[in-house]
Amino acid sequence: MSSQKKASKATPEETSETRLSRGRTRPEAIFPVAPSAASLPASYAATLQEIKSHLRSARVRAILAANPIVIDAYWHTGKIILARQQEAAWGAKVIDRLAADLQAEFPDMSGLTRRNLFSMRAFAEAFPDASIVKRLVSQLPWGQIIRLIQMVKDPSVREFYIRETIAHGWSRDILEIQIRNQLHLRAGKAQNNFALTMPPADSDMATQLFKDPYLFDFLGTADPRRETEVEQALVSHIQKFLLELGTGFAFVGRQVPLEVGGEDYPLDLLFYHLKLRRYVVIELKARAFTPGDVGQLNLYLSAVDDLLRHPDDQPTIGLLLCRKKNKLVAEYALRGLDQSIAVAEWQTQLTESLPEDLRGSLPSIEEIEAELAGDLPNDSEMKP
Repeated sequence: MSSQKKASKATPEETSETRLSRGRTRPEAIFPVAPSAASLPASYAATLQEIKSHLRSARVRAILAANPIVIDAYWHTGKIILARQQEAAWGAKVIDRLAADLQAEFPDMSGLTRRNLFSMRAFAEAFPDASIVKRLVSQLPWGQIIRLIQMVKDPSVREFYIRETIAHGWSRDILEIQIRNQLHLRAGKAQNNFALTMPPADSDMATQLFKDPYLFDFLGTADPRRETEVEQALVSHIQKFLLELGTGFAFVGRQVPLEVGGEDYPLDLLFYHLKLRRYVVIELKARAFTPGDVGQLNLYLSAVDDLLRHPDDQPTIGLLLCRKKNKLVAEYALRGLDQSIAVAEWQTQLTESLPEDLRGSLPSIEEIEAELAGDLPNDSEMKP
């Protein structure tokens, strides 16, 4: 007995127009061809984008909804393995058998390899508190969790990077860069007068926004002698520079021309911060900080507020980046100002500015690379 597919009948709406086809047609048989975009209604393109955006959003929501469930399952699996190893001295052979049995029972699930089971065990050991796993860690993809476990040993530092990753939506690569550049030692460290010149909520956000020192390692180890060399190099590496600045900065221009009283006063770098709703003027110095730098930057901020600032914008912020600074001199120079200014150093090698007792707090880049090359599960094993 032969089987035959039963075609669904076309609705009146589908047959109300002559459809394009490939070859000949019959009343109930057709090889349909999509019409060209030029022949469609003017509203089609916008409608297509609206539907695509909705479907993409739905897919992302589905993944995000499933991720905490998968992470929770991985954590509980790792907790069981950790307990058995401690109580019954389970060795590698038992884990090999466990991986084989689990893969046989759940052939459609990836991530049940021997290596990933050991990663689950490390996960449970690194995060013994189930409430933290549920509240924070489960919001991250599995691959990022593994990176954190292997690259950051201090639980409080690890939590810092979890919160930053969630807040800024970092990818796995960006997370690795921020860990290697030791963001936790630099975030919120720039000297500033924000508490005296801004509302508390904006002051707290701006303080965390600026760091000290800034790491311009992408400029190489050469020592620039002039500010223009630094500016040009930063603009040439604008994507990496924006990454170092942090989330929310939009680049406006370099050497932005300003004329005051018949004199030229070009702004080194001008940005706009989308969350703070403020312009940010960055002044670069390839030398040590001097009190006169504050007066120069104050002029720029006043001009931006007077000439560029929109009525809905907040007052402009200034960031003065110098090769080195005396903290007390910077404190006195900022005291009493009405304008919001931060002063920070910039380095091409972060280790130049770290105290000796902090340089060993994280593994070296070489150690990280060796560990990642040898111990990380592959991408297919880390997908929930």
